[in-house]
Amino acid sequence: MARHARPQNKPRSFLSSLFRGVLKLLGGFFLMLVVTVLLLRFIDPPTWSWRIHRAIDPLANYPQQPLHHWVSLRQMPPSVPLAVVASEDQRFPLHHGIDLDAIQDALQAADRGKPLRGASTLTQQTAKNLFLWSERAYSRKFLELGLALLLELLWDKHRILEVYLNIAEFGPGVYGVGAASEYWFHRPLRDITPRQAARLAAVLPNPWRYRAEPATPYIQERSLWIGQQMAQLGYAWLDPVLE
Repeated sequence: MARHARPQNKPRSFLSSLFRGVLKLLGGFFLMLVVTVLLLRFIDPPTWSWRIHRAIDPLANYPQQPLHHWVSLRQMPPSVPLAVVASEDQRFPLHHGIDLDAIQDALQAADRGKPLRGASTLTQQTAKNLFLWSERAYSRKFLELGLALLLELLWDKHRILEVYLNIAEFGPGVYGVGAASEYWFHRPLRDITPRQAARLAAVLPNPWRYRAEPATPYIQERSLWIGQQMAQLGYAWLDPVLE
């Protein structure tokens, strides 16, 4: 009696192979990302996604030669990191990349009719500037959260703050506090005053709209508030980060 050949389930075999291929691709991408993040803990990034995006799709008044030079965190006046933390993420020494309290406060404020704030931590902003794109989208926010957790896992707070302060945009094509000090105040970073540090921090929400010098009434008011927050926090607030 002739045997009947067992029919092969080719569609299932194909889908299984495709699934394994996708897993391998994702695993390879994640491994490459982990290696890159580890390297950037010790190597200063030569460029980053935010700067690349600006170069590819420049806005009006974007300079042909962007300004940037690296300044280590230990060479910065302590008023500079304190001003940025006071302005952008006061719980930076405490959280692990995502500030759930800030997210809850932002949602509660939105329920009261106020505009929804981003509640992004400095770690999230560092991840966005390094690896992601500028358009607001849920997909980008999801990746930003994951990258922030990865940075907190593989870097220390000192390195996160140092990288952020050196790649954040403080004016059209002005990257990092070192270039920002020379661009706005015509003096090296080591010579700026706490008041000027507060003005640099005040322009961070929109460096294409706000000017640190001459300061508009809004920037004067905002920098005054930042100075008050700096006084309340105190320089010792960042001691665990700056060590």
